[in-house]
Amino acid sequence: MDSPTPAMLPVVRDYLLLGLRFDRLEEGFVDAYTGDPELRRVVASEPPPQPAELAAQARRLRGELEGSGLCPERTAFLDVHLRALECSARKFAGDDVGFLDEVADYFDVRIGLGDEDTYRAAHRALHEVLPGSGDLAERMRAHRATEEIPPERLNECVDAFSSALRDRVRTRFGLPAMEQIDFEIVTDKPWSGFNYYLGDFRSRVAINADLKQHMSGLPHLIAHEAYPGHHTEHCHKETGIVAEGEHEQTIFLVNTPQCLMAEGLADLALKAAVGPGWGLWAQEIFADLGLRFDGELAERISAAAAGLLGVRQDAAIMLHDQHRSHDDVARFLQRWSLITPQRARQTLRFLTSPLWRAYISTYVEGYRLLSTWLDQGPDGVTQEQRFRRLLDEPLIPSQLR
Repeated sequence: MDSPTPAMLPVVRDYLLLGLRFDRLEEGFVDAYTGDPELRRVVASEPPPQPAELAAQARRLRGELEGSGLCPERTAFLDVHLRALECSARKFAGDDVGFLDEVADYFDVRIGLGDEDTYRAAHRALHEVLPGSGDLAERMRAHRATEEIPPERLNECVDAFSSALRDRVRTRFGLPAMEQIDFEIVTDKPWSGFNYYLGDFRSRVAINADLKQHMSGLPHLIAHEAYPGHHTEHCHKETGIVAEGEHEQTIFLVNTPQCLMAEGLADLALKAAVGPGWGLWAQEIFADLGLRFDGELAERISAAAAGLLGVRQDAAIMLHDQHRSHDDVARFLQRWSLITPQRARQTLRFLTSPLWRAYISTYVEGYRLLSTWLDQGPDGVTQEQRFRRLLDEPLIPSQLR
């Protein structure tokens, strides 16, 4: 007979209620909630929350953690998440919080501008691997055009890569037998893809058709949102630490350290599932669909472009810390990321969203932190074992540092 799930501690219950109240300030702030539905009903029956009151609640709960009966790891997790919620509440209340401090409070990480010499080196590397000659941006745009997935073929490509990655992840990391993902194509969104975790090992993954999907990008996108990215992480934590009584893991909140950890994990998902040689692996899948794709070239271009990781975060700092104009930032994005004006404006839409403006740091700093941590494991511990820890454990950025 299974042992009963431990009872929820009062401080954890109050944390869940606090998190759910933020969704009444900004719909979508609660990215996922799979806990006691009664708590949702409690929050729905309350008067509309006031941001200043939510900030005070977060401060009070941080002060109660020490004597709460939680172990040090759970205490540390809740402490940084309550700090993030206090910052969000202050922002909702209209407080003037500097952008760099906002990112630090949200994501447990300090950021700064990147080095343009690094971007120049990445451009030189791309000059070496991109087909053709002449202007680098034009060559990049021409290459990307050859990789566009015909819109009418997108669904079958998504199905093919989802199936192939699911098989790999089931063997390598494990999945619940009843897990399920429904993919849908959407428009008019500021992101390229989004995982909506519904609980009970089910997800809905939306893919934005407004952004042209490319053959080199689709394997990363499916790995990121599904296998072994967001969906797989939710499933692992639901079968593990949630079942063991860590009820704080039943809620996933925007603009918290959870997000940096999850996005870093998801951006490393294809590396964890396939590793080096992912290009040829993808090439074979596209070939089965009758689509031509040069996987080796795609992998070389991806490696050369890795030095441009920080460009989008620099753009956010320019916008919100240096108060540069949208036109200046769009030109910066086009120059260094080698993207079209349309793509630059789409990026600006994400960077100027009130809810998402700081979120770009989860991708940049999450990838940097987690990739370093995976690469620097102790002797005898494989990257696969380290990645499994990311799937299973509620780690926070300061722990990894």
